[in-house]
Amino acid sequence: MHRFQRAGIIGKQHADPQVGATIARLAAHLRARDVALHLEPIAAGALLHADTDGGTDPAAAAPLAIDELGRTCDLIIVVGGDGTLLHAARELADAGVPLLGINLGRLGFLVDISPDQLEQHLDAILAGEYHVDDRALLDVSTDGVAGRAVNDIVVHKWNSVRMIELETWIDGQFVNAQRSDGVIVSTPTGSTAYALSGGGPLVHPALDALLIVPICPHTLSNRPLVVGGDSIIELRIRDFEHEQVRLTCDGQINLPLAEGRAIVIRRSQHRLKLLHPHGHDHYSILRAKLGWGGPGRGDGAC
Repeated sequence: MHRFQRAGIIGKQHADPQVGATIARLAAHLRARDVALHLEPIAAGALLHADTDGGTDPAAAAPLAIDELGRTCDLIIVVGGDGTLLHAARELADAGVPLLGINLGRLGFLVDISPDQLEQHLDAILAGEYHVDDRALLDVSTDGVAGRAVNDIVVHKWNSVRMIELETWIDGQFVNAQRSDGVIVSTPTGSTAYALSGGGPLVHPALDALLIVPICPHTLSNRPLVVGGDSIIELRIRDFEHEQVRLTCDGQINLPLAEGRAIVIRRSQHRLKLLHPHGHDHYSILRAKLGWGGPGRGDGAC
């Protein structure tokens, strides 16, 4: 396993008193392990405000832009929740640097290290004891504009109660036309996000697949589709009205749409590389997050 020497820290974008304290602990622990430390501006500001003893290393607090972190570091540590990690993953996809998530919010599907276990897990990971979780990303293009997503690309109605009309094409073949509130194109990672609330299936993140999930379709026979991961999905909007349709990436980025321009979505050539402590269990996270029951008594389980 790779031994990390230069770590970057990205902090939660919204104000949270836990962020500064957690980054301060993280920075102190990394310095004690002789790991060079770099921070993006939000993390650097949170660390500066958390430093009450004057002991912060000025070099550690000097901020770098996220793209510069990707070129400089061999490990990025995200302090926040899944939303913070989604943002970091999109920005750092080209760099291919692995990401590690420290969870400050509700139980996350992507950030899974509790602050209570920060030092313990970090020491193991710095010693090369970790699990690598390789995830697919999506690229979308329309009218010369491009975007990227970890969870999903969504075409949806906006500022109107009217449904929109969409055509779906896969690998150049017409699939269907639908009237609905929109459509979600999701990675397996995104199957636990918006696609889940749209009635889509839970797909293991290791599967080579993409999901196409309609949002409130007018025709009840219009069901979610699971297609091959190398499929090229094209969405065409009928009766386009600029103020009634939006295109979003991970629910965080809006891209402009133009009349008569197809929306083309495909798996990215870049991948998201997540690090987890040994013992990471995808199904235990599903049980906890979705409120599933545990093993029964009397079958040998404790």
